Amino acid sequence: MFGWMRRAVAYYATTTGRAGSTYKKFCNPNARDWGAYLGRWGKFYSVGENIHINPGCNVTDPTLVRLGTNVGLSDCTLIGHDGVVALIEFATGKHLDSVGYIDIKDNCFIGHGAIVMPRVTIGPNAIVAAGAVVTKDVAPGTVVGGNPAKFICTTEALIKRVEERCAAYPWIDLINQRQGAYDPELEPILAARRRQYFFGNEDHG
Repeated sequence: MFGWMRRAVAYYATTTGRAGSTYKKFCNPNARDWGAYLGRWGKFYSVGENIHINPGCNVTDPTLVRLGTNVGLSDCTLIGHDGVVALIEFATGKHLDSVGYIDIKDNCFIGHGAIVMPRVTIGPNAIVAAGAVVTKDVAPGTVVGGNPAKFICTTEALIKRVEERCAAYPWIDLINQRQGAYDPELEPILAARRRQYFFGNEDHG
């Protein structure tokens, strides 16, 4: 019943840049679609190709953010300014400004709950772990985590570790068949195999 309404809202928002909050709430776009919407209408300084942005991502100053190609932003926060200057001005009368760019290079991923502070360059080929607080540049090809974020390993080492873990999964054949990161036809089968592998046949009702 509401399918045509969602399609109409999505079309209007994605073609005009208006009603973004309605589009997000009513249509619940995935990270790819929301990334495409923000890439066109989000007022970033510049955006590359294949941008995935979760609807829960918060970007305070998009005009100060540059995103490369193949970038994923989970439910993270990118902060481009320091609001304390308003308090300083009120308390001391000093007129100050505290802003900074955020430059996320190609092939980078920012995890859930991570916070990226101003004046930071990330990557290329870098990963920010969930919950990390990034206050300094993240070197190319590295994984960082913690508060403040520190080096954990290289991206290459992480990929190798994940590959080794995947080799033991009995559903890896389905992963190899999957078209993209999410395949609606295979996902129910994958979910069932994962549950059985981790929890056995126990009743989880």
